[in-house]
Amino acid sequence: MTADSDRAAIDAAWRRVPRSPESVARVGAFTRTRVERILSLVIAVGCAVLGVQGLITSLNTTAERPEWHPAMELIVFLPLGLMLLACVVGRFQRALAAVFVVIYTGALVIWPVAAAGVPSEPEVEPWIFFLLNVATVASVLAFPLTWQIVCTVVIPVLWGVVRLIQAGFDARYAVPVALDVSFALILGGILVALGWMLRSVATNVDNARAKAVSSYAAAAAAEATEQERVAVGALMHDSVLAALIAVERAHTDRERTLAVGMAREALTRLANAESDAGMGSEAPVDAETIAHEIEVSAAETGAALHVDRSQLDGVRLPGVVARALALAATQAITNAVQHADGAGLRVSVHCDRNPVRVTVRVSDSGAGFDPAAVPADRLGIRASIHARVAAVGGRARVASGPGGTRVMMEWADTA
Repeated sequence: MTADSDRAAIDAAWRRVPRSPESVARVGAFTRTRVERILSLVIAVGCAVLGVQGLITSLNTTAERPEWHPAMELIVFLPLGLMLLACVVGRFQRALAAVFVVIYTGALVIWPVAAAGVPSEPEVEPWIFFLLNVATVASVLAFPLTWQIVCTVVIPVLWGVVRLIQAGFDARYAVPVALDVSFALILGGILVALGWMLRSVATNVDNARAKAVSSYAAAAAAEATEQERVAVGALMHDSVLAALIAVERAHTDRERTLAVGMAREALTRLANAESDAGMGSEAPVDAETIAHEIEVSAAETGAALHVDRSQLDGVRLPGVVARALALAATQAITNAVQHADGAGLRVSVHCDRNPVRVTVRVSDSGAGFDPAAVPADRLGIRASIHARVAAVGGRARVASGPGGTRVMMEWADTA
């Protein structure tokens, strides 16, 4: 197999895996891409709820000085709105989430200045507080895990310090602020943990999926290699080597006629090897095709015969199966002619229905041989009969003895 063949096998494997617009750009990250999309939508919904709550509070109450109020609302809610829009659309959500986190943190830093001199109560939270966990969950969307943890800790603690500075470190604020910070830390930690867990699971699923596809591709490549080896081996033995041997052993007129026919077939099959490959098409054909191809091939090699047919009418099977059975039977006929001088040669094709089963038998009354004693480098039976029939899901059996040789090839529709 070449590198192009391996690449083709991998591409074919990926085409069997469900695809979506989210995964086209990142093959192998299907689940992670989907999880990121779901996270962005869930975060958008949660942040929208908290954002609306904070906006309503900011419009109904003034927690900072009047000259600061419009500017603070603008610099906080504008990037928040852009982040929510990006999450819904599915574009630039990471960048805009990072922008919101940075701007919100800056708003917290300047909050004591903006709210200086404005009366407040420990039990009444300013509107900027409602966006505290919006910022922490935005960090889950925007940053790697380390920075998510930093933001989840720093932003609530910064809020606590800012709130105490605004209150002039009034003791009445200590408990409410501690509760607010604790709540924000716990909720932020849960959100970070959920995001990490979902992304880890998605990554593991994608890795397992990639390994499965790679294994499939490797198996497909190995299968293609084996099929190519069987096809080439069978072609060389059936046509080229058989023709050369026949030429070498041709002493009588009949033998010379057989050698000429085999040589002609060998040249034809070699010329068409690129498109033929000895396998045929998957398109259904009539079972009669098997008998006809056997008769034609036998005639081309000088062994004219009539194939006995039984119950072939109306039976259809894949073309690749018919081709494999016909070629295997032709090889068995060639063996009978070469080694048994065609004595008692008989060929039959029989079909059963429900389910479809095809049986091809080739027999002769020659001296026979010992199948187990055939050398490993002889491909006539091993590649041209057994391997060829097995490649299409069938099986072949060879029985030989003093009374002759019988080759039976079977294929059944298991669909």
